[in-house]
Amino acid sequence: MFVLGVLVGLSAINVMACGYLSWEKINSKAHNREVNVLDKPTSQPHIIFILADDQGFRDVGYHGSEIKTPTLDRLAAEGVKLENYYVQPICTPSRSQFITGRYQIHTGLQHSIIRPTQPNCLPLENVTLPQKLKDVGYSTHMVGKWHLGFYKRDCMPTQRGFDTFFGSLLGSGDYYSHFKCDSPGICGYDLYEGEHAAWEQDNGIYSTLMYTQKAVNILATHNPKQPLFLYLAFQAVHSPLQVPAKYLERYKSIPNLHRRKYAAMVTCLDEAVNNITLALEKYGYYDNSILVYSSDNGGQPKAGGSNWPLRGSKGTYWEGGIRAVGFVHSPLLMKKGTLCRGLVHITDWYPTLVTLAEGQLEEDLDLDGYDVWEAISEGRPSPRQDILHNIDPIYTKAKNGSWKAGYGIWNTAIQAAIRVGDWKLLTGIPGYSDWVPPQTFSSLMTNRWHNERVSWDRGKSVWLFNITADPYERVDLSHRYPHVIKKLLLRLAQYNKTAVPVRYPPKDSRSNPQLNGGVWGPWYKEKEEEEEEQEGSLSTNRLGKRKRKKKVKRKKFKSK
Repeated sequence: MFVLGVLVGLSAINVMACGYLSWEKINSKAHNREVNVLDKPTSQPHIIFILADDQGFRDVGYHGSEIKTPTLDRLAAEGVKLENYYVQPICTPSRSQFITGRYQIHTGLQHSIIRPTQPNCLPLENVTLPQKLKDVGYSTHMVGKWHLGFYKRDCMPTQRGFDTFFGSLLGSGDYYSHFKCDSPGICGYDLYEGEHAAWEQDNGIYSTLMYTQKAVNILATHNPKQPLFLYLAFQAVHSPLQVPAKYLERYKSIPNLHRRKYAAMVTCLDEAVNNITLALEKYGYYDNSILVYSSDNGGQPKAGGSNWPLRGSKGTYWEGGIRAVGFVHSPLLMKKGTLCRGLVHITDWYPTLVTLAEGQLEEDLDLDGYDVWEAISEGRPSPRQDILHNIDPIYTKAKNGSWKAGYGIWNTAIQAAIRVGDWKLLTGIPGYSDWVPPQTFSSLMTNRWHNERVSWDRGKSVWLFNITADPYERVDLSHRYPHVIKKLLLRLAQYNKTAVPVRYPPKDSRSNPQLNGGVWGPWYKEKEEEEEEQEGSLSTNRLGKRKRKKKVKRKKFKSK
């Protein structure tokens, strides 16, 4: 029905990307290239991964939202909805885990996000998903938000496996001007084509429209006989809340201005996804394509998002921060129109997609993800039985957390969260913990809240929930099942032994865009990069020597 609907739609309408992009324009860009139906498609599937930014769990039509998302609803209904799907609570961690297949404790990015002024990026020793796909013949393209660091050239997307890149390097910015201020006086332009500022391509176009146009142009000019990986990381619906006026008209009935703007942004995003699916059909990709849709974290209620009935919000380890909207749409699915209730995590896309692409997964990749294709496509049990949501050793400590509260196994002052089977354990300070019901958004006073407030002993630093039975985290079972607490604390401690040091350097004043032609971009020079690499090698050698010394001391102690 989907293919038929697309073909009928193409003959009847002139498709617009959020009211901007026409098929006539696409045809001219593609030099009137037509798909030869006799061409044999590649056996490797075309992979389109669409990542929305800050879309709340409720903010899709099929989860009961008042926001209209007909495209997402249809694609999910015809594909497989992921209803036990997890990401990270903020931007950088989700993106790093998607592109490496590794938990953030194994990349050093376990604390916060990568700030624009930090000399930090996704560690270069990690082999990325696009690099693995390039190894087996894929053409790899990224459009949208990077947010994995850029302080030196080697950190840029085109140095990390992408043939082309068009988008922003930072975590947020103006949707029209593409400028971002990190702090007063520290402002710059943030739109790139490859490794250079895209001044000439900037016509003040709303980013959702612009990114869609770029993605469709890639599809129009690429040869579908060669496997394609398109990573489309929309800026939407992250703050600032900006959207073309015509979309606001559809939501006049929502009195809360934040929610109204947010709803309009989601609908514009939905139309953009529709344009992508139409282009997949038009240019001969659809029949051999896999489209994955995911949010990067939960919604932010103060910026219009909703995670109801889940608890918490973006930036927290409650379900509202980490349980995401996600689905797979593909003609290659064996069981379409189904729900996948097996445990799936954002790290799982790396091994799943590399395997589907007929690539190799070497043991030294040390992946934390699982190949979950059979669980998604065939409805088989998921191979994943647990998720380390995170361990952040430098986040603000819980004042009353202690080793004693953790039975001598774990210091519960440390922010951490883990899921094992049905059970979820949280320690430290999990973050904003209220439930924010839909009626919150009906008030004319945008700053007035009607949350369900949580009251508990301030000395608390451990929580336990049976997420299968209690997905809304209403009933804390930590006092009832101490033996379960101990088992999960032991699992946390085991994971912690494998953690690498946190990478969170202080800001570097040389990052100021005013020192770089008014543009956010790499500020380390080649000589500095060489010195940094040499220092890194020396540090690694020293660390190895210290570890060897410690082992010798332990042996001597044991012999005594």
